[in-house]
Amino acid sequence: MKKKIKKLYLQKKKRYLKKIVGTLEKPRLSVFRSHKHIYAQLIDDKNGHTLACSSTLDKNIALKVKSTSTKEASFFVGETIAQKAKEKEICLVIFDRGNRPYHGRIQSVAEGARKEGLIF
Repeated sequence: MKKKIKKLYLQKKKRYLKKIVGTLEKPRLSVFRSHKHIYAQLIDDKNGHTLACSSTLDKNIALKVKSTSTKEASFFVGETIAQKAKEKEICLVIFDRGNRPYHGRIQSVAEGARKEGLIF
């Protein structure tokens, strides 16, 4: 039974990701959420390069917040990834929520990035 569930999950993930492709002009903002941390990356899928990354493991974010598994910490991750994107002159991105619902900490990353000027 576990193999069947895993296969269905992978099929669903493949359907979701084939619609989202990042380029150098409009990279993919990929968000991964674990129980303790949240990670965000700007990815150029055409060349297979990560252009910028930010997470709650960064020292400057960890010092600002009490816990790294909160919406406040996620908001700071969104702000820092947007600042790094602006340094590389990137303003348009494609938001990849990683087949998770747009809710909670993932939504906070998006709001922080939008506040700093990223458009998606």
